Amino acid sequence: MSQILAIESSCDETSVAVIENGSLIKSNIVASQIKSHMRFGGVVPEVASRHHVEQITQVIDKALVGAGLTSVDDVDAIAVTQGPGLVGALLVGLTAAKTLAFVHDKPLIPVNHLAGHIYASQLIQPLKFPLLALIASGGHTELVYMPEDGVFEVIGETQDDAVGEAYDKIGRMLDLPYPAGKHMDQLAQEGSESYQIPRAMLHEDNLDFSFSGMKSAVMNLIHNARQRGETVVPKDLATSFQNAVVEVLVEKTVRALKEYGGDVAGESAGSDRGSGVLPVRQFVLAGGVAANSGLREGLTSRLAADFPELEVLIPPLSLCGDNAAMIGAASHHLYKEKKFSDLMINAKPGLML
Repeated sequence: MSQILAIESSCDETSVAVIENGSLIKSNIVASQIKSHMRFGGVVPEVASRHHVEQITQVIDKALVGAGLTSVDDVDAIAVTQGPGLVGALLVGLTAAKTLAFVHDKPLIPVNHLAGHIYASQLIQPLKFPLLALIASGGHTELVYMPEDGVFEVIGETQDDAVGEAYDKIGRMLDLPYPAGKHMDQLAQEGSESYQIPRAMLHEDNLDFSFSGMKSAVMNLIHNARQRGETVVPKDLATSFQNAVVEVLVEKTVRALKEYGGDVAGESAGSDRGSGVLPVRQFVLAGGVAANSGLREGLTSRLAADFPELEVLIPPLSLCGDNAAMIGAASHHLYKEKKFSDLMINAKPGLML
């Protein structure tokens, strides 16, 4: 049995968790900074870093108490997000983790934040490999093929804005409070699709995405309507944009599953990528935008129809956003393989899978 203390501070949540055997949450404390950044309409890196400094010690203490532990001496290792993320925010978590590892003589495990989002589903159900993951968040939109534990192959990614970034920018155009993505999703449930939003890169022969043009189309639509003295209906615009985004994400996911050997209804399973690639056994939705109701519903219904034998994992809302539990889950195989770091480790804000 292993117990890992995990620290996540890549953006605007200070989080510490204790995870047992990579799958059991003993505690998962998240201190959100939403109210502090709301007045700015987005995350201010300097403000985020200062909040991490103020909160990190208290959050560590609460995580230990919540797990029924008396000291860091009771855990087997310290895991921490190395990147990607805001460099100042990452450094706060890394400094805390390195200090704890040094003082208590514990192994230090650096973790990729994006890997953490994928492994969040391991806290609900065991991962089965090979798997395909769609990471949809404020900073990333990627399709990732995992042939085995800890091995990542990015097979598709956004060429410009991430999907969550596009949501937030459009939300600001509509004067929605930060974080705008949640409010856009709520509006989208109330409106109808009455505006034409382009489906960028939908028909291109690749697995990549583009959301900048979709965002610009909405911006031009709002600007032109205001010039003509017309009223834009926010809920209808939110529905139109969300339907376009969900369609692109779902269609690209389906295409990836077909290419990597998903079991299409009425067809025999088998990968189009050649004999060296095994067909996927699971699909995982990951990242902050995994909380979007339209995306959850769209993927669930389409994959159930096209891939009835495929196991689909979508984490609960509590594990979609940034949290330390996912970092602890992702660190488990690294702990087993003794992939530890020395205390010279530094933040890597542009770290890729």
